Amino acid sequence: MNEIINILKDLDFEPFILSFKLAGITTIILFILSLPLAWYLSQSKKKTKAFIEALTALPLVLPPSVIGFYILFSLSGNSFIGEFFEENFGISLVFNFTGLVIASCFYSLPFMVQPLQSGFESINKNIIESSYIAGKSTFETILKVILPNMKASVLTALVVTFAHTVGEFGVVLMIGGSIPGETKVASVAIYEFVEILDYKSAHIYSALMLIMSFSVLLAVYMFNANNKKRLGEFR
Repeated sequence: MNEIINILKDLDFEPFILSFKLAGITTIILFILSLPLAWYLSQSKKKTKAFIEALTALPLVLPPSVIGFYILFSLSGNSFIGEFFEENFGISLVFNFTGLVIASCFYSLPFMVQPLQSGFESINKNIIESSYIAGKSTFETILKVILPNMKASVLTALVVTFAHTVGEFGVVLMIGGSIPGETKVASVAIYEFVEILDYKSAHIYSALMLIMSFSVLLAVYMFNANNKKRLGEFR
C-alpha cells in the first residue's frame, strides 16, 4: 500500500487534468450544438435527414487518422479557415488546446447526437402536442417538458461523450502533438511511455484510465437500470 501511495505521489497528473478539461469543454459545447440538431433529426421527415444522419455518424466508422488529417488540413495556416484566424485574430488552430477542442467536437459528435435523438424520439407525441396547445414555444417545450422526461438519454449523451473524449488518441495526437501542459493528454502520455519502454508508468496511467472509464460507464448503466425500474413501478 505504501508503495502505491509513493507511486501516486510521484505521478504527473497534468495529462489527466488536461484530458478532463478537454472532455468537459467539448461535452458542454457539443450539448449546446447537438440539442437543436438532434431535435431536428428526431422530428424531420425530409429526404435530407438520412444525409445529415450519415454525415453526423461518420466519426464512428472513419479511422481517426482520416478525420485527424482532414481537420489538420482544414485548420492549418495554409487553409482559408486557418489563415483567416491567424491574420485577423492571431490565433493558430493547430498544435494548441483550441485545436484539440475543435477536433474533439468533430470526433465526439455522434456520441452526443445519437442518444439525444433517441431520447427525443422516445417521447410520447401527445406530451409535445399538449405543450404546444398550452401555448409553450418549441424552446420551452424542449427545455421544460421534453428534457425532464428523457433524463436517461441526456445523462448517457453527456457521460459517453465525456468518456469518449478522455480516451481520444489518434485525432488529438495529429492535431495537437505532445506539448506538456498544452496538448499532452493522458492517452498521448501513455503512448510516449510505451515508446521509451517505460512500461511501469504506462501500466499506472492505463490502469487509472481503465478504472475511471469503467466507473463512469457503470454509473450510467446503473442509473438507466434504476430509472427503468422506477418507470415500471409507476406504470
